[in-house]
Amino acid sequence: MTSTLPTRQEAYTLLTQYNKSESLIKHALAVEAVMRYLARKRGEDEEKWGIIGLIHDLDYEQFPEQHCRKTEEILHENHWPEEYIRAVVSHGWGICSDVEPKTELEKALYAIDELTGLVVTTALVRPSKSVMDMNAKSVKKKWKDKRFAAGVDRSIIEKGAEMLGMELSDLITDTIMGMREVAEAIDLKGV
Repeated sequence: MTSTLPTRQEAYTLLTQYNKSESLIKHALAVEAVMRYLARKRGEDEEKWGIIGLIHDLDYEQFPEQHCRKTEEILHENHWPEEYIRAVVSHGWGICSDVEPKTELEKALYAIDELTGLVVTTALVRPSKSVMDMNAKSVKKKWKDKRFAAGVDRSIIEKGAEMLGMELSDLITDTIMGMREVAEAIDLKGV
């Protein structure tokens, strides 16, 4: 059977079939929004970038020990294109996958996956509880405190920014801008 390009609805249905956790679904929506933002900025295929961002942690809730490997299996079973599968698996490079990000899309996903988490955590400690009034400086301030969002691997974000040839501040700004587009859906519109 040949693979056809998955639609966003198909990706979302698959995501919610394997994930019930509100925080994981919000993370997927945040990553999707940032991927779409970056794709538009680079003149790339926004739909493809967004769908890959949306589905990237498909297996995380049910199969955390097999992260990326199980997603690869599930996407193959659903006849997803090889290019999409490779991109998803590459975001776990050096952690749970040996697939190195090579394309711009793969590098972007690798760089922003952890970064969206740091942006969310930073927004939640702000008086506004919002990404709408946040800037890169706020995130960079929290960046230095290794106890703050201790689960976020800052070295991955730095390596991802380097792979993209971007300054860290610019990557953070782009991530915030992308997340603003879904601020309401991810509960970061503010109080």
